[in-house]
Amino acid sequence: MRPEERASKPYEVIELSLGPGEVTDVMRREIEKYRAEIDTATVGTIIEVGDGIARVYGLDNVMSQELVEFPGDVMGIALDLQEDSVGCILLGPDDHLREGDQARTTGRILSTTVGPELFGRVVDPLGNPIDGKGPVGTSKTRLIDVKAPGVISRQPVRESLATGIKAIDSMIPIGRGQRELIYGDRQTGKTAIATDTIINQRGGDVFCVYVAIGQKMSEIRRLSALFEQYDAMKYTCIVAAGAADPAALQYIAPYAGCAIGEEVRDGGGHALLVYDDLSKHAQAYREVSLLLRRPPGREAFPGDIFNLHSRLLERAAKMNDELGGGSLTALPIVETQEGDYSAYIPTNVISITDGQIYLEPDLFSQGQRPAINAGQSVSRVGSSAQTKLMRAVAKSLRLDLSSYREYAAFSQFASDLDEQTRAILARGDRMMQVLRQDQYVPMHVVDQVIIIFAGVRGLLDDVAVDAIQEMEAPLIAYVREKHGEVVAAMEKELDLSDATAEGLTKAIEAFKAEWKEAHGEEDKAKE
Repeated sequence: MRPEERASKPYEVIELSLGPGEVTDVMRREIEKYRAEIDTATVGTIIEVGDGIARVYGLDNVMSQELVEFPGDVMGIALDLQEDSVGCILLGPDDHLREGDQARTTGRILSTTVGPELFGRVVDPLGNPIDGKGPVGTSKTRLIDVKAPGVISRQPVRESLATGIKAIDSMIPIGRGQRELIYGDRQTGKTAIATDTIINQRGGDVFCVYVAIGQKMSEIRRLSALFEQYDAMKYTCIVAAGAADPAALQYIAPYAGCAIGEEVRDGGGHALLVYDDLSKHAQAYREVSLLLRRPPGREAFPGDIFNLHSRLLERAAKMNDELGGGSLTALPIVETQEGDYSAYIPTNVISITDGQIYLEPDLFSQGQRPAINAGQSVSRVGSSAQTKLMRAVAKSLRLDLSSYREYAAFSQFASDLDEQTRAILARGDRMMQVLRQDQYVPMHVVDQVIIIFAGVRGLLDDVAVDAIQEMEAPLIAYVREKHGEVVAAMEKELDLSDATAEGLTKAIEAFKAEWKEAHGEEDKAKE
C-alpha cells in the first residue's frame, strides 16, 4: 500500500473481548510456570597437570572433596586446598589436559551409587558397572566419606557372625559390627579367609561387599566367577579399583564400598565389608599425597595416614534398636613384609580394630591351613560374640594351643620328656589336625562343635594323627545320621547341656569302634 493510500484510509477499530480479570488470570498462570534457573559455577585455570594431579588457580569457593569438572569429561576431586591454588586428583586420564585449560566446580561432593541393585554386580568406586551386564538400575547415591556413628547410636557387639572356619569361630569369634584385622605375609591365605566367610553367608541375612584395591583385573574376574560358582554372588557386590586404575580411584574405593554397606546397615540390615587390602590403599594415598607435595612422615606416608584408616574403620558398627538394629562388620586385610607386623601400617590398623588374625608363614609352609597363629591372634569382643554352644566346647582352646606351641618349641632341645609334656604335645598335635580345613568348604557351627568336642575331650587321643582329617567327614555324617537326637538338641538349645555332651560322647565312641574295626588292618600296617 502506498503512503498516500494509507493516509486516505481511516483506521479500523478492533474491539477486544478480554476483560481485566481474564488478563490477570493469564498473567498469573504464566508467572506460576516461570522458574528462574541460574547455573552458577566457579571457573578456574589449570596451572600444572601431570601424574594424575592437576593444580588449579581461581577455584576460590571450592569445597573439600568436591567434584571438579575438567575438559574431556574428566572428573577430579578437590583434595588439597591451598591459599593460592587447589590440588585435584584426577579420576581419569590426563593426557589431553594442558596448562591454561579451564576447570569448573560442580557443587557436588564425591558420592557413589548405592542400593540393593548393586548386589550381584561388579562396579567401580563411582558405582558404574564394569561386568558387562548393563546398567545397575538405580540412581540413588550416597556420600562416600561421612562421619562415623557416635557412641549413643551404637550398641555392644553380641551377635555372632559365623565364618564357617573352625579355627576362627572357636578361638577368635567375630561379631556383627566388629572390626577384625586379617594380616600376614603375601600368599599366606588372607583372601581365602575373607572369601570363605562370604561364601558361608549363603542362605543367611548378611549382604557382603568385597573391595578389591590394586588387584589385577584377571584376579577380580576369577573371584567373581568363584562367587558365582558357590552361589554367593547374588548377595555380594564387588567394588573394584584395579592395579591399572588411577591412584585416586584406589584411594576412594574402600570409602565407596563402605557407603554401599552403610545403606544396608541404616536400613536395618546386616552387611559384611572386606577391604583387600589396606596396604595398597595406603600406598595409593601416599602416592597422591607426595604428588600434591604434602610433607612426608614415617616410611614417606603423610601425617594423616592414621586418620585415613580410622575414619574408615570407625564406620563399622552395630546400631541400637531405635535406629533399626543394623550392623556393618569390617574385615580389613593388611599385608606384612617378612613377618614384620610392627611396621607402620600394620600397627596403625591393629590399634584401630577390635582384634586381629595373624597368618604365620611358617605354619603355612608346614601345611597348616588356615595358618592362624593362635598366640598372636585375638578377638577383643571375645566370647560375647560367640554362641553358647561353641563357647561351651572351645573356651580354653586358644590358650591350650598357645601352650602347645611353647612346649613344642622347647621340646626340640630336650632329650627326654616327662609323661605330662608328652600328653600335652600329643593332644596339641591332634588339635592342630582338627583345626585344618580346606578352602571353599565352610562348616556349619554344629559340625564344627562335633569335631572340636572330640578333640578337646580327649576322644581322639587314641587315633593316629594322620587319620584325624580322614575321619572328620565320616564322623560328622555318622553323628547326624545315627544320632540325630543329639544334633537336634544342639540346634534347638544352642548350648551343650550335660545330657547332650554325654550323648555326643557315646556317639563318637560308637563311631570310633566302627572306624577302628574297618581300618584296623591299615593302622597295623602303618605301625
